[in-house]
Amino acid sequence: MEQKQKKPLGQAKQGTVLHNPSPCPLYRKCGGCQLQNLAYSQQLKWKQDAVGRLLGRFGKIEPIIGMEHPYHYRNKVQAAFALTKSRKIISGVYQSSSHRVVAVDHCLTEDEKADEIICSIRELMPGFRMVPYNEDTGYGFLRHVLVKRGFISGQIMVVMVTAGPIFPAKKRFVQALRQLHPEITTILQNINPYRTSMVLGEEERVLYGPGYIEDTLCGCIFRISARSFYQINPVQTEKLYGKAIELAGLSGRERVIDAYCGVGTIGLVASRSAGQVIGVELNGDAVRDAIANAKRNGIKNARFYQGDAGEFMRNMAQDGETADVVFMDPPRAGSDEAFLSSLLVLCPERVVYISCNPQTQCRDLQYLVKGGYRVQKIQPVDMFPHTAHIETVCLLAKAQG
Repeated sequence: MEQKQKKPLGQAKQGTVLHNPSPCPLYRKCGGCQLQNLAYSQQLKWKQDAVGRLLGRFGKIEPIIGMEHPYHYRNKVQAAFALTKSRKIISGVYQSSSHRVVAVDHCLTEDEKADEIICSIRELMPGFRMVPYNEDTGYGFLRHVLVKRGFISGQIMVVMVTAGPIFPAKKRFVQALRQLHPEITTILQNINPYRTSMVLGEEERVLYGPGYIEDTLCGCIFRISARSFYQINPVQTEKLYGKAIELAGLSGRERVIDAYCGVGTIGLVASRSAGQVIGVELNGDAVRDAIANAKRNGIKNARFYQGDAGEFMRNMAQDGETADVVFMDPPRAGSDEAFLSSLLVLCPERVVYISCNPQTQCRDLQYLVKGGYRVQKIQPVDMFPHTAHIETVCLLAKAQG
């Protein structure tokens, strides 16, 4: 029967397993894991081919870096809640391209302990008269639950996202949840009263613990709050950042700019191999976290500034300042022309471009190549096994002559 099945990736070698023998039973209904039907080796081939089609014009594509154990890698798990027609409370994920909740107890990509905690919260809800929030009517209490776990530290944060500030019997609820899961280190209430697709609101209250967790990445300790961005797959992030630092070719003397620096992850990791690191980020909360993370790790050669990275680099160039290396890790939309033109004005020796979207990276690389850079290395990394998402890191250097 296997020989008669359609081969989505072309002719396979004899004995090659094309299909996942035990895919998640919900993958078609959920839509979150688009490649779940393929064996992991074939997922990697699919992604390698996709990067080749998009970025192959710039040079050789290195073999994709996959995961040894591509399951339960997500250290951040988010669940929505809803009532069925029979008034049963369910928790899970929104079906792809909809706001219909698909009931999920165990996900093959999510941290198992986080899934257990979410199931426990769902089971506690009737006893505390908690009703899931209904987006259509605006009625109800609990909108989402967010769980973050430090894979190295073991610290766990639980965020209860509620439609209003009043949390009846919150002390008893916290006590009941911690009795079931004493490993939880902090619990927060985030208040989101608006009819919006945004999960988290602006106001939050600490119900138990310090209100944040910490975890170690590439030898640095990072503080993680409810709203701060932190890479979802720490195992692959270490491989990605290790490759980015390797490509940067740091000798200990360079001046490095970490554009889109967030909470300072790549900049602080790079600081151990650089002379000076300057991080720039628009989000003020993230910049405060980055400064705190630098102090927490005893790093004194890194400075972080709130502002637009493009404007910052252009001002540096106007003041006659230079940089040896620029790390850039923009959002999925890529960089805009204002940023890229500022990068060309500053004209660093090397640019390390980390991307979560090879399509927009392709567009940006074309701009930089026209501006006098040459792509020297292209390295794909599988950050999100079983999904169609691909991470790539590219090294660009000033073209000679």
